[in-house]
Amino acid sequence: MAEFLAGIEQLDFVRGLKASFVAYPIVNALHIMAIGALLTSVMLMDLRVCGAFRALPYAAFVALLRRTALGAFAGALVTGSLLFSVKASTYAAMPVFLAKMALILLAGVNFFAFMRLIPATGDDEPAGGTSTILAVLSMVLWTSVLFAGRFIGFL
Repeated sequence: MAEFLAGIEQLDFVRGLKASFVAYPIVNALHIMAIGALLTSVMLMDLRVCGAFRALPYAAFVALLRRTALGAFAGALVTGSLLFSVKASTYAAMPVFLAKMALILLAGVNFFAFMRLIPATGDDEPAGGTSTILAVLSMVLWTSVLFAGRFIGFL
């Protein structure tokens, strides 16, 4: 595994990214923007599921935010992979990085369970119970992902 991670760091485009005065900060800023869009859309969607923003139509609001969250997640995945690539060996050995990856996996499983159990179609709001539990869990997981990610830069 160590050879594989070292190989990632030696790829031409990764070395170029690492050496660039402009490219790395741009990728970093795009990652932060994607995370911001992801967390904002997830939090708004989860709050709506929990009963906030009742003046907004449930189905349309949740459907829009699901698409936004998926697009933002894709952006965070691409930019995060690029950021990981410049120090792959270092990051892969960090417990907080591994915790972040596990939290992302759990948040993703929760998101897909939510999508499967609570469709964003129709005019009816979810009946509570499972939907509220999944929404609260989502908010906790994605906030934890954010905190774990911030700790990576300081450890």
